[in-house]
Amino acid sequence: MNITLDQAKNAIKAAMAKADELGVKMNIAVVDSGANLTAFARMDGAWLGSVDISIKKARTARFFDMNTGEIGNLSQPGGSLYNIEHSNNGLITFPGGIPIRAGSGEIIGAIGVSGSTVEDDHAVAEAGIKAIS
Repeated sequence: MNITLDQAKNAIKAAMAKADELGVKMNIAVVDSGANLTAFARMDGAWLGSVDISIKKARTARFFDMNTGEIGNLSQPGGSLYNIEHSNNGLITFPGGIPIRAGSGEIIGAIGVSGSTVEDDHAVAEAGIKAIS
């Protein structure tokens, strides 16, 4: 099962609304269950360097089916996933990437957000998730 384009667009729309509420400019990526880019938005004025980060956050969340912040905790020195960010042509291991689940619990994709603090990135990603659930 995959996220649909309509669902991905709804996630981006909700994420952009949250970014506006927070007063930040974001790059927002949604990938399907195969980690393929399904939808993307770069808000006017969002950092160019965050385009790649948002896509990698979404892919990282899907590759490992967990929030990127969790992976970050596990990838610290001495952690069970130390240095994992160097795999898969580069992963992002800080907050802002969240798997997207269908009502049945099956993972159908992921969202990745970048452009502000990691706290803002995560909040904007969560808003996108809520638009699909």
